Amino acid sequence: MVLTLQVGIGEIIGIFFLAIILLIILASAIRIVKEYERIVVFRLGRLLGQKGPGIVLIIPIIDSPRIIDMRIVTFDVPKQRIITKDNVTVDVDAVVYMRVQDPLAAVMRVRDYLTATSLLAQTTLRDVIGQVEFDDLLAKRDELNKRLQSILDEATEPWGIKVTAVAIKDVIIPESMQRAIAKQAEAERERRSRIIMAEGELQAAQKMAEAAAAYAASPQAMRLRELQTWTEIAREKNLIIVTEGGSLGTILGTTIGVAKKRKVEE
Repeated sequence: MVLTLQVGIGEIIGIFFLAIILLIILASAIRIVKEYERIVVFRLGRLLGQKGPGIVLIIPIIDSPRIIDMRIVTFDVPKQRIITKDNVTVDVDAVVYMRVQDPLAAVMRVRDYLTATSLLAQTTLRDVIGQVEFDDLLAKRDELNKRLQSILDEATEPWGIKVTAVAIKDVIIPESMQRAIAKQAEAERERRSRIIMAEGELQAAQKMAEAAAAYAASPQAMRLRELQTWTEIAREKNLIIVTEGGSLGTILGTTIGVAKKRKVEE
């Protein structure tokens, strides 16, 4: 009786542990793949294919799954010391935006697609910046970003990677070059100021020449302008100016006669 009871308890314990093992195996066989994920499955070392999203059944021990996140990820390109086309040494870093668009290629064709893309971005950054002049690096950054993105996207396409954007973050130049750029900017501002002043003087000279020609063609206008100038001086200095009555009358008479003649002609 006691022996029978001991055997029954042993069977119950065995069944209990067996059930636990089966539950563990069943739990490990069920994988829930999110909408932005895909799972690449290898069975006994052979590629079975990609699955997901949703519930995916995996045979434990036999199947080897690898989950791939297909969302956009970013990584920083470490600062690179580069010599531009016009022999200016600069330190440049950038940021890369990428995502996996073909999970099978990302698993089968490259061991670590993130590291591989990062190393490729470093060499591409050095090559592209080394082919442009320093002024273009500062003024045409958007064009350089698009060029970097195009080169990286084409190179990583066989790996199942899509490079969506590349952005140059910082361009650091030596202190001596910073002083040279500041002097150049100051010289440029001085040049523009001198040009504006010269253009103003030229326009003033042209107007003065036109006025001189007009006065030369009409002595009466010249005399009236002279009287106007004396009047302005007298007003400022509180002076009384006496002129020859005959000459003033002659000027006024001539002026009135010219005005009447113009009215008749009109």
